[in-house]
Amino acid sequence: MKIRWFGHSFFLVMSGDKKVVFDPFDATVGYSLPQVEADLVIVSHDHFDHNNVSLIKGHPEIIKEPGVYEKDGIKIKVFSTFHDEVGGKKRGRNNVSRLELEGMSLIHTGDLGMIPSDEEISSWKPVDILLLPVGGVFTIDASAAQKLVSKLSPRIVIPMHYRTKYIQMEISTVEPFLRGFQEVKKLNS
Repeated sequence: MKIRWFGHSFFLVMSGDKKVVFDPFDATVGYSLPQVEADLVIVSHDHFDHNNVSLIKGHPEIIKEPGVYEKDGIKIKVFSTFHDEVGGKKRGRNNVSRLELEGMSLIHTGDLGMIPSDEEISSWKPVDILLLPVGGVFTIDASAAQKLVSKLSPRIVIPMHYRTKYIQMEISTVEPFLRGFQEVKKLNS
């Protein structure tokens, strides 16, 4: 499995000849728009920085709703959560997606804005790879993200949705989240 991060919450997951995209953004986010082809596009919610499905080449199937799906041997479960801590009253709903492929599970939490109940979190397990927002304001912040990592115990965590030199939203950088861990590996793009 290969995972490529294009910035913000936009990822491409490749397994063999299968390609899955999560949360493609539009040009207003600040990152360059990549040329990407995929078999499947999963959108956590319909905000401009997560739902630019027209960017993706090919004829991908698009998943935007909670449910259980299977596409070319990839099992997908989409869980409904909230984009804020007050039951969606500020920013609406958010989908958390769990893929099973190559004997591993990968979860993309979209713009998760609250810590789900222990029962909900239990239904997401086991988690090998966790793609998790850490920037706060529009999502959970570094402290809440650290608590969720503790509850899920993934083997690998890839932080997302934080401020960089390309994205100037009033959200935090990744550093406060990383300070909560001893083993951090930074990869060059």
